[in-house]
Amino acid sequence: MILCFDIGGSRIKAALAEAGRLTYLGDCPTPGADFAGFLTALAGFAKGHVLRGVAVSIAGVVAPETGRIKVANIPCADGRLLADEISTALRLPVLVLNDADCFALAEARQGAGRAHRNVFGVILGTGVGGGLVMGGQLVQGAGGYAGEWGHGPVVAAPWDLPCGCGLRGCVDAVCGARGLEKLHAVLHGVAEPSTTILSDWETGSATAAQTIALWLDLITPPMALVVNVVGASVVPVGGGLANVPALLTALDRRVRAVILRQTETALIVQAHCRPDPGLIGAAEAGLEVFG
Repeated sequence: MILCFDIGGSRIKAALAEAGRLTYLGDCPTPGADFAGFLTALAGFAKGHVLRGVAVSIAGVVAPETGRIKVANIPCADGRLLADEISTALRLPVLVLNDADCFALAEARQGAGRAHRNVFGVILGTGVGGGLVMGGQLVQGAGGYAGEWGHGPVVAAPWDLPCGCGLRGCVDAVCGARGLEKLHAVLHGVAEPSTTILSDWETGSATAAQTIALWLDLITPPMALVVNVVGASVVPVGGGLANVPALLTALDRRVRAVILRQTETALIVQAHCRPDPGLIGAAEAGLEVFG
């Protein structure tokens, strides 16, 4: 049996995993500025259990060369050798993985990608992220950035919208929920939440339709390019924007029209492993490593 965590900026979720079964233990606030409190919170879930190891899904990027993590929304963990420090505190071997990678692994093993060899998991939430599973195995590249398609100067946006990473022209800057809101504000001079924009679009609003049309124009080329490069036969999508099936249908239609492999089968689909893909992915990876 192993202990699994899904750690975000606001909550820590915990579960026990063994032989394909996941038992939810509960959740607690993430002590974002207090590393001692952070470790204490994790240790609280370990008490009373005989464990072989700990697997962690976290909203950060772990460099496989060094084990050091970069995590923006949990300041106390940023820059640390997180696996080593958790291991010392809990006296157990620890595996730490990026949350988008865990999402992709969950979908490849237990979700929409189960019958597929190459799975490109996409997060369309506040921002844009992704993970890549090929031949059933998670791909982890230099610096921990394999599958990270949200950043890089690839989007030909008509406005100079900077990205939080410091670059310009990133998918993350214009195609996540906050990016959709930026596009809408530039087009129409109105600040609206993404949920309202999408709701208005579904009920026939012409202004919302213009925003969504531009969003599709911007996100389709880079997504199609990634599909061509990695040979994915399915793209499970999670995050808040994935809660609008009509948006995924429109995106699927646009992307399938421009990829090299022509197919009548849906390529971009709603993720199946909800609401806890981080825990499921961490369990899959942890059970493989710790047995």
